[in-house]
Amino acid sequence: MRSRQDSYTRGWLAEYLAAGYLWVKGFQILTIRYKTPLGEVDIIARRGEQLIFAEVKYRPDLDEALYAVTPQAQNRIMRAAQLFMAEQKNMSLSARFDIIAISPPFFIRHIENAWQPRS
Repeated sequence: MRSRQDSYTRGWLAEYLAAGYLWVKGFQILTIRYKTPLGEVDIIARRGEQLIFAEVKYRPDLDEALYAVTPQAQNRIMRAAQLFMAEQKNMSLSARFDIIAISPPFFIRHIENAWQPRS
């Protein structure tokens, strides 16, 4: 049980570290841990006329973190993103999907436009 709690805490800290990173890059953080019955988005942020839906992964190695975002995870994130955009009545912004990989001690790799929505 201890390792599950440790993983939860590491994930929570990684998401807030990633949000701070995006904020420094000029993004307005709209929400962290947006949860729906269809899926979850770790961070939703906005800069100008663009929304980003970011998946944050913390792993011992940056490449391992990037590969942890599976096609199934991408689908869940996209479904949650569609719901978020549908809820925003006056928001006609472009959207993209990013991955923010974090590894110890504080290495961050931000992959912009990491995948495209499938039709």
